[in-house]
Amino acid sequence: MGRRLSVLMVFVILSLLAQAQQFDANSLEVKLPRVIVSNVSQTITLKLSNDSLLSTFEGVEKVIQFNGALIPVTFHLGEASFQHNFPKEQNLNIAVDGFSWAKDVSPIPLWMSILPPLIAILMALLLREVFVALFIGILTGTTIMYYYQGYTLFVAVFRGLMAIIDTYLMDSLLDRGHMSIIIFSMVIGGMVHLITRNGGMNGVVNRLSKYAKDARSGQFVTWLLGVAIFFDDYANTLVVGNTMRPVTDRLRISREKLAYLVDSTAAPVAATAFVTTWIGAELSYIQDGIKTIGLDESAYTVFFNSLSFSYYPFLTLGFMLLLIWVKRDFGPMFHAEKKARSGSPDAGAIDPKQLKETDALLAVPAEKSRAFNAVFPVLIIVFGTIAGLLFTGWNEQVWQDETISFSHKISTIIGNADSYSALLWSSLSAMLVAVLLTISQRLLSLKETIESLVDGFKMMLTAILILTLAWTVALVTDHMHTADFISQGLQNLSFSPYLVPALTFVLAALVSFSTGSSWGTMAILYPLILPTSWLLTQDSGLDYDASMVIFHNVVSSVLAGSVMGDHCSPISDTTILSSLASSCNHIDHVRTQLPYALTVGSVAVIFGTIPAAFGINVLILFPIAMLVLAVIIRFYGKKTE
Repeated sequence: MGRRLSVLMVFVILSLLAQAQQFDANSLEVKLPRVIVSNVSQTITLKLSNDSLLSTFEGVEKVIQFNGALIPVTFHLGEASFQHNFPKEQNLNIAVDGFSWAKDVSPIPLWMSILPPLIAILMALLLREVFVALFIGILTGTTIMYYYQGYTLFVAVFRGLMAIIDTYLMDSLLDRGHMSIIIFSMVIGGMVHLITRNGGMNGVVNRLSKYAKDARSGQFVTWLLGVAIFFDDYANTLVVGNTMRPVTDRLRISREKLAYLVDSTAAPVAATAFVTTWIGAELSYIQDGIKTIGLDESAYTVFFNSLSFSYYPFLTLGFMLLLIWVKRDFGPMFHAEKKARSGSPDAGAIDPKQLKETDALLAVPAEKSRAFNAVFPVLIIVFGTIAGLLFTGWNEQVWQDETISFSHKISTIIGNADSYSALLWSSLSAMLVAVLLTISQRLLSLKETIESLVDGFKMMLTAILILTLAWTVALVTDHMHTADFISQGLQNLSFSPYLVPALTFVLAALVSFSTGSSWGTMAILYPLILPTSWLLTQDSGLDYDASMVIFHNVVSSVLAGSVMGDHCSPISDTTILSSLASSCNHIDHVRTQLPYALTVGSVAVIFGTIPAAFGINVLILFPIAMLVLAVIIRFYGKKTE
């Protein structure tokens, strides 16, 4: 008995000694964050390098010495981690069971995290070119990262330049959701271009244009077409502007008014409809923001909830209807309309040679202009996406739960759905149907059909490039903890979280006006504003529901402000296209549209965005805002007929 006890004691002692010597120089690895930023809690990870130790230390708690402090950690799947705040340059020391590790660390000052997005915005304002602005912003961030890793400035710039292509761009593109967005954007771009070339778009317009009998009905039909062609703002401006131009000229509607109707229905509708060329980018930005914050919400759910705060897009559509109904206008638009009614409909026209390219795109023989060639593919996208969302998110238990309302059931199912798969399935199906309709009716040859699709893919290249750079900026700002800096700064200034949506709207409008790109504005601001707004609400002690109200408001404010700035900007692509497609002098278009956009934007912020952040019901705010717009039209507008 004594011998067995002695053997057992020896075995236990040897086991303890063996365990005590497990951690040697080659058995444990210390992993620091890729980018170390000061005054932010970041994760330091201990990883077992010896596979034979995985089972031995699984679930085992160890006490490590870190810079003189004792910290308990527990290993799980070969890794253990703890949080540390890097206040300044320091020497890190870790010791555990005979293992020791030391490293000098020079963290990036937190205030420098604002430089990449700030420089991107400033470059956009100065250069009015979003690609260069985003690239310079990214390079600024990567250069700072390498400089604080101990490299000289010249080497840091070179290493940062290389990191853009081999690290940040690659990491952005390797994300499955991001690749899904790129493919979806290309497919729907090809389909839109094809149904334009095969006469489907013309068919829709021709069906509706015959109802235009006078100036009021002509403007209403133009507005209705702008809403109907909801899935792409470029297609909207080109199709509606070119096809309605002869009709509005006949009815003595000014080219400036036509350009306004075309421009101000394009982006607001494309930005808020749930199946458009915009939705992929919007969902991507929202998804990245949710991932950064750690919210248990789907991008589609957040997008749907944010629509109730999209005051500017919806008020713009309502404002146009009010102008049409009461036959009133004000400012430069009134003078343009009076001049047109007097018999000079082309007073604001431009050189017809500039319209050659857009007219050629829509030059389809009347016998080939069949509306169903556009309607069928679009319906497939709409209902196919809905079916895909229901299929991928279906939950029988939720559906049969009688305690849950129908709207809550649908919201839960869509929230659990794979939105990317639904969009990909529906867009591919719609494109194939458009191809079959085109070839079966011999509207275009097989070669012309494929060339149209490829041309449509090419048209989306600009959007894809902006998206890719935007994802890269988002990754850089995430690594540098830019949102933490902004939220800490606003908190120190005692900035009310209830005013963040209004500030976001104004900032988005300014950036969009200066760059001429609503997509570029979203690319710059979404990665910055979404995490910041959430952190600010949490630091202010708001509960989850109140925080989500402000978050949804901020999501819509970035989008709404981008659209408003786009409407006001003379260098905006859709503004320029609207002028060309309507054969309107570009400066005249900007000059007549600007007062209307500023009016609606001001009302949207004062009577919508700000009070909504304080929890006032949107069902109350929308009618009030529309009433204010009606009063403005009544007192400042003048009869055009």
